[in-house]
Amino acid sequence: MTRYRKMRRQARQARRSGLQPMMVINSGEPFPDTAGLLLLRGAWRYRSELAPLYVTVAIFAAAWWLHTTRPQWWAFILGISGAAAWVLATFGARLGLPALIERLYAAITVFAAGTWTSAATALSPFASPLPQAIVIGALILAVPWWAHRRRRAKVRVERKLQAWPEIARAIGLAGSQVMSATVDVWGWRARFRLARGQTITDVIAKIPAIESGLGTFRAAVRVYPTPDDLANRCEIRVLDMDPHAGSIPWPGPSVTSITQPIDMGPFEDAALCRILLMRRHGLFGGTTGSGKSGGLNVLMGNLVACRDVVIWGIDLKKGMELGPWASCIDRLATTPEQAIILLRDAVAVLEARAELLAAASKRTWEISAEMPALVIIIDEYAELADDAPDAMPYTDSIARLGRAVAVTLIAATQRPTQKAMGQGAVRSQMDLRICFRVRERKDVDLVLGQGMLSAGWNAHSLNAPGKFLVSAPEHQTPNRARAYLVTDQAVSDTANRFAAQRPCLDEVSRAALASPPNYAAASPDDLADDPDAPPSQAVTDDREAALLTALSQAPEEGASVVALVAQTGMSRRWIYYRLHELAATGIVVQTIRGHWRLATPDSDDE
Repeated sequence: MTRYRKMRRQARQARRSGLQPMMVINSGEPFPDTAGLLLLRGAWRYRSELAPLYVTVAIFAAAWWLHTTRPQWWAFILGISGAAAWVLATFGARLGLPALIERLYAAITVFAAGTWTSAATALSPFASPLPQAIVIGALILAVPWWAHRRRRAKVRVERKLQAWPEIARAIGLAGSQVMSATVDVWGWRARFRLARGQTITDVIAKIPAIESGLGTFRAAVRVYPTPDDLANRCEIRVLDMDPHAGSIPWPGPSVTSITQPIDMGPFEDAALCRILLMRRHGLFGGTTGSGKSGGLNVLMGNLVACRDVVIWGIDLKKGMELGPWASCIDRLATTPEQAIILLRDAVAVLEARAELLAAASKRTWEISAEMPALVIIIDEYAELADDAPDAMPYTDSIARLGRAVAVTLIAATQRPTQKAMGQGAVRSQMDLRICFRVRERKDVDLVLGQGMLSAGWNAHSLNAPGKFLVSAPEHQTPNRARAYLVTDQAVSDTANRFAAQRPCLDEVSRAALASPPNYAAASPDDLADDPDAPPSQAVTDDREAALLTALSQAPEEGASVVALVAQTGMSRRWIYYRLHELAATGIVVQTIRGHWRLATPDSDDE
């Protein structure tokens, strides 16, 4: 229309000057837009806003046709609309209506349209008050449609993607095409077909240019491979807002068994990040202040709620991180010596379970409350490698042989270098990798695996504590998540809640811990240095007397195993073994998890 007006203005100017305008034939100018064409373009461009009008006209026309040809169908139409409304209200989540209010709106709209159509079929769409009813009903039901945030966002995205060919040429991805687009809670995602010779690596390199072309804020664009993993396809996700801008309070344990996936926190598309820990070793990596300890707290908060998991812990920072969970941890080592003993006992459990499976011709340990899994959590694994190098062979054995017998190793460290993880197979056996913010780009490959940085796993750009990337068999794309915030009060409340419900090791594992090592070929010097070596009978009697004395002096809530170890000088393994023997004969009782005292007549009656 603009060109047409310009041509007319030039013609008027030519007539005023006394010149005759020349008729240009086949000049290449497009034919001027007519009013009808402009109307059709506007109707198509604003089709989402005008959808209630289109639906109303279609319903009116269908009712007129049915009344003219099939008036006896009114009851059938009414029944169909009622059934369709029930299906939408009940199963709408499977049809793309996740919110309850959306399902109710769809059900009400369908039933109202079906009821009016049924009445118009039987009477006539022009019979009063049916015309007035459809107009008023359409206006009322159109208001939620016009106000719906996701619909308006979808319209905005569609109009933005109409300019993609121009954007693609400007950023060096000419020829790429939009295949589909969907809107979710915090943004939108679109699938693209790339031009010949273009790959997802080229798109990842253009992320800053894509953000500029689409007019988003910085770090709003993510690029993923498509589920079909075709080389000439990719998926671009764009955030309208940062869903992880603030901390997200922990809602509480999400599992009751280690066989269930643990909810660590939400992804950027509002989906929950669920990780399966059963028969998998895990690695938590991240620099200081990245939220690694918070992620461990989320993990601990879920594990203590599982009644088929026994938890052992190693925290060489004197129990600063795992100490608040001590009432739910079966064994907690806070010194290098205790860590070595704990890991040696874990290998003994592993070997005993393997022998049982071999004797029964089974391949895997069936996890249950009576035969629980054993999870060993090591905070600051690098400190263990430096302070207790003798523990490394044990961690190597657990990493290689622990899966089948449900002995799991979870290691947390700032930089899982080959030196920090030992020279064995520990790091290579970690199927589950959770990477919080790292200081240097090369640390991404250290935590997540070689080549992950170039594949788009940009953990060095995570900009808030608790944000992480997870690599696991069920998580193969670099989707950012944020771990829940577990407050100190939540840790205390959760530990107190589940302390009395924690399971004990199975009989086979307890027997492996109770049986002493083979000292037949050991020298006297070796026996003197080994805290678990069998002492002389006189020493044994003295230390058992010291154990009974310490138990008799215990407060009402009992003495902790740590205190008993300090008073008797014996190892934690010996203490546990003797306590279980004395409990079997009724001499001692366990008050709460990890606390014991001498039995009294009242406790015997109980």
